[in-house]
Amino acid sequence: MTTNKTRHFVYLTLLCAMAITLNMIESIYIGSFTFGIRIGLANIISLITIKVLGVKDMIIVNVMRVFIGNLLRGMIFGSTFWISLGGVTLSSLILILMDRIDASLMFTSIMSSIAHSVGQVLVVMAFYMQPYIATYLPYLLAGSIPMGILTGTIAKQVLQRVKPLRQEITHRTEVEKKK
Repeated sequence: MTTNKTRHFVYLTLLCAMAITLNMIESIYIGSFTFGIRIGLANIISLITIKVLGVKDMIIVNVMRVFIGNLLRGMIFGSTFWISLGGVTLSSLILILMDRIDASLMFTSIMSSIAHSVGQVLVVMAFYMQPYIATYLPYLLAGSIPMGILTGTIAKQVLQRVKPLRQEITHRTEVEKKK
């Protein structure tokens, strides 16, 4: 049983490391497109994590990504930290909802991308006490849809390749529940 817990912890740690790395790569090397729209590469890992390991582990990956990513960039507890946390929180809630209703991966990815943008705008509105920033939302939403399609497509391809891993984890979880 300890081996299964260790293996699970290793998978979770690797997913956290991948999410943090993709977040850093996107922040440093890719940056934002017009209107501050970003691809959301780390969201690919969130989609994979919820499908392979489940909701609890997806939350861990998302929280670690925000905290460690901002810590490594020297922005911990600054405005970008809170904006990022707001986006990832709403995005995570939508991921959980979509998982519960068994929505398709593509729809889940698009809704998660939209929620991330809405969460960020809500935090900016509260942080700077500027409700007019909401007028920026249509531009972000217009970018969220294609970025959600892109990240969903990549996550779908990855999940097809790690299908044996998903089956192994599911089988082990079922065996442990029977004990």
